[in-house]
Amino acid sequence: MANSILIVEDEIKLANLLADYFKLTDYEPHLIDHGDLVIDWVKTHQPSVILLDLMLPGTDGITLCKAIRAFSDVPILMVTAKVDEIDRLLGLELGADDYICKPFSPREVVARVNTVMRRVKNSHSVTSPGFSLDENRLVAIFNGTESSLTSVEFQLLKRLANKPSRIFTREQLMQNMYSDDRIVNNRTIDSHIKKLRKKLIDISQGEDLIQSVYGAGYRLVLPEQL
Repeated sequence: MANSILIVEDEIKLANLLADYFKLTDYEPHLIDHGDLVIDWVKTHQPSVILLDLMLPGTDGITLCKAIRAFSDVPILMVTAKVDEIDRLLGLELGADDYICKPFSPREVVARVNTVMRRVKNSHSVTSPGFSLDENRLVAIFNGTESSLTSVEFQLLKRLANKPSRIFTREQLMQNMYSDDRIVNNRTIDSHIKKLRKKLIDISQGEDLIQSVYGAGYRLVLPEQL
């Protein structure tokens, strides 16, 4: 079954060109040219991946990325003609999996999407050199040393580890804390992260694997990235 890709792009010729290239691969493209139409479409159709332009009529790409991340982990690749470093970082901090700068070749876009999709599919095995999670026992393992976690701590760590180095806002992490949809606040997240961070430091000989990103949230930096 083909992966569905949502191409959010108001340059119609470019969108159609990209759609033609994705049709030649294992993707079923869908096109939207106005930002206000995106959220409802994503909630209804749940695409496999989203190619999201930064500058759109109606709701802009940055706002859309943040809104989508509030309810979905679908891979998002931001597309922008702005090469300003702040725009790049802002897109990634809000939960984008990659960014592509215009002008580009359609083949490059397909290759970048494929790379992100492979990374996402492989992320279900939460391991890296020296680090792994045991969901059956709610245990984090670092170089053979184990630490028992609470259910909430494990779910938080699993969410961070599935997308290493990606910054998660507190709101995004809240979604994985409890199964009964209770209301929690930022202080609750910070308290759990503080306890989880200490447990990881204890088993990693002082390595601080969870990083706070001022004004953005938290990310996990795995051993090979230190």
